[in-house]
Amino acid sequence: MRPDPVEGKPTIRGLRITVETVVRPVAGSWTFDEILSAYPDLEREDIKQALEYAAASANVPFYRFREPA
Repeated sequence: MRPDPVEGKPTIRGLRITVETVVRPVAGSWTFDEILSAYPDLEREDIKQALEYAAASANVPFYRFREPA
């Protein structure tokens, strides 16, 4: 993830999809499949990386996230 032209917010792989755009649905109990359906340019690894980035940004210990069933 890196800051990009989307209001200086970190984006996914240079796409115009912010980390926040991915993390908020996860927090709202969306499944990975629902997120991928809503944002077809994303890949599963993008969601995982966004969660890892958000955790690092929040300065919390790193834990391996399991993909929702």
